[in-house]
Amino acid sequence: MQKHRFILFTLLAILLVALFAIDMMVGAVGISASEVWAAITGGECDPIKAKIIIDVRLMKAMVAILAGAALAVSGLQMQTLFRNPLAGPYVLGVSSGASLGVAIFILGAPLLGVASSPMLSSLGVAGAAWIGSAAVLALVAAVSRRIKDIMVILILGMMIGSAVSAIVQILQYMSNEEALKSFVVWTMGSLGDVTTTQLWLVAPAVIAGLTIAVAVIKPMNLMLLGESYARTMGLNIRRTRSLILLSTTLLAGTVTAFCGPVGFIGLAIPHLSRIIFQDADHRTLLPASMLTGAVALLLCDIVSKLLTLPVNTVTALLGIPIVVWVVIRNKNIV
Repeated sequence: MQKHRFILFTLLAILLVALFAIDMMVGAVGISASEVWAAITGGECDPIKAKIIIDVRLMKAMVAILAGAALAVSGLQMQTLFRNPLAGPYVLGVSSGASLGVAIFILGAPLLGVASSPMLSSLGVAGAAWIGSAAVLALVAAVSRRIKDIMVILILGMMIGSAVSAIVQILQYMSNEEALKSFVVWTMGSLGDVTTTQLWLVAPAVIAGLTIAVAVIKPMNLMLLGESYARTMGLNIRRTRSLILLSTTLLAGTVTAFCGPVGFIGLAIPHLSRIIFQDADHRTLLPASMLTGAVALLLCDIVSKLLTLPVNTVTALLGIPIVVWVVIRNKNIV
């Protein structure tokens, strides 16, 4: 079993490196592997191509890896916390909460006078997304403590998401043309809009969220067996739940803030990891979800560039068949 896991992790790591290299080569301007290597290592390369590789494609590939790992782990944590195979950043309205925070900030930034400062704007967008996602997640978590029925929680999550979307539409209707255009572009989802300055916010936030997720691996394993059993084993449920909510807020909120609402990765990838590894242990599932999420989003980015499509549409096409399979497999969920 250990040897089998090692082989799978090795294959995923090789696939990640291969897709990273392909992602650097694919785009409007075709670039060879030797040119990519020369640009990264400081060798002889056409200055224009070197600029494209370093300033655009390298940044985008790094964001894809961070975002894929973050969304996959946040989805895994929510599926464990709510003991619900259909839980995810979008289904439970967490990403909608982040979207509301970003909408309030982007559409209100011109009035606040912070739109002209890139650093203040980036901090504002991130902070607004964190607050919005944390508020919705805390609300859903509070409801789930009292209501144990899976479908009721799912429906409430969707209703919260719909209510938040309605508020966002009202804000869009009342905003000026420039702010509205900026927000509509953001909603399409993009891995290429993250600047170097913003990456210094994205990377630490995602790393912090993943670190917290690693710290609660053992408690999450105990929670799989039910909260009552976990309590008898001495687990502090409230502290564990708070840490999971904090981790999910940092992961899903940060990615939504800077990449837009990238769907289905958080919902589908944890299930794909379970299928590949045939294991429910979070010591295996968490790193597996991180690697699989990074691989999946790199693949989606490559396809989106080849077909000139928004990355959101590609993640949906990848994720929907997996979600449908999960629903059919768990048809007794209702």
